[in-house]
Amino acid sequence: MPDKRTRTLAKTMRRRMTKYEYRLYAGFLSSLPVTVCRQKVIGDYIVDFLIPSAKLVIEVDGSQHYSEKGLESDARRDDDLRLQGYSVVHYSNLDIAGNLEGVAEDILIRLGMN
Repeated sequence: MPDKRTRTLAKTMRRRMTKYEYRLYAGFLSSLPVTVCRQKVIGDYIVDFLIPSAKLVIEVDGSQHYSEKGLESDARRDDDLRLQGYSVVHYSNLDIAGNLEGVAEDILIRLGMN
């Protein structure tokens, strides 16, 4: 069970999505015929989006995720989530800004909806 601090942080993050998270959610994810959770707590982690029925975690990554430290941290987290049965996919802010249609298509394929 996540601690109160983590749950509170997730709630704050839901209210303050980045513009790229918002664009993905408002421009595509919110229209899916499945439940999409925003800033969902899974164990010790807060993931950007979770589609529970598919156990699919969707991460929207800014530039900090591409530093050596960010890549290592993401790899550890992804490994932990995969051990719990989740699939994890990352899209960069640039993917969302310049190719939302392609990102949407990729997600649909992962969900078996295309």
